[in-house]
Amino acid sequence: MKLGAQGGIKQINRFSMKNEPVKIKTIEHHTHDVLHIVTEKPAGVDFIPGQATEIFIDKQGWQNEGRPFTFTCLPEDDYLEFMIKTYPEHKGVTNELLSLKPGDNLIVNDIFGAIQYKGEGTFIAGGAGVTPFIAILRELRKKGNLGNNKLLFANKTASDIILKNEFEKMLGNNFINILSEEKTDKYAHGQISEAFIKQNASPVDSYFYLCGPPPMMEAVEKQLVNLNVSKDKIVTEDFD
Repeated sequence: MKLGAQGGIKQINRFSMKNEPVKIKTIEHHTHDVLHIVTEKPAGVDFIPGQATEIFIDKQGWQNEGRPFTFTCLPEDDYLEFMIKTYPEHKGVTNELLSLKPGDNLIVNDIFGAIQYKGEGTFIAGGAGVTPFIAILRELRKKGNLGNNKLLFANKTASDIILKNEFEKMLGNNFINILSEEKTDKYAHGQISEAFIKQNASPVDSYFYLCGPPPMMEAVEKQLVNLNVSKDKIVTEDFD
C-alpha cells in the first residue's frame, strides 16, 4: 500500500508503536481470498479510522518482512482487527499468514496513513482497497453520522465483495457495486467510469475518497477531474 493524499491532508500519527508483539485471537477466511484477523491490542494504542500499521510475522525468516495493513476496528475497541487479501501465488507475507492459527504472534509497528474523514461524500474502492473505509464508516455509524455518504465498490465477482452484508445494512441503497468479471441482475457490470460516477455519486462539490489498485486510482482521479471535482475534494490512498 502506498499511502498519500491530496487536498493538503497530512500524515498523522496519534501513537508511536515499535515492534509490539500481539497474539492472534481469531483468524479465518472472510472471503475465498481475504483473511479476517483479530489480535490482542497493546496498551495505549490509538489511531485515526483509515490509518494502517506495518505487520510482521513473528516467525523465523519473516521478522524483517513487514507489510502495511489497515485497521478495520475502531480506536476504542479492545482488540485490533484486519481484513487482509492473500496472494498465495506470490509466496510472500500474505501466503505465510494462511498458515497461522490462534495463539501465534504478529508484530505491529508504527501507525501511519494520510486518509481520514473530512466530510460527507462518496467512497470509491477497488477490492481490498475498501479496508481504510471500513473503520471510517463504522465510526460514522456508531456516532449516527452516516448521513448520505455513499460507497461505490468495484470487484471482479460478487464473491469478492468484502463485508457485503454489513455494508448493505449500514448504507442501504448508498452501497453501490460494480463487477468486472461477472454479470448479475443485482449489480452493474464493467469498470468505474465517468458515467457510472455521475449516475451514482454524491454532488461534485462533496468529498471523494479513493482507494484501490494504482491503475484504477489514476483512471478514477482523471474521471473526477473531468467531472469538475476540485482536487482539494479528492482524498486518496493507493492500495496494491
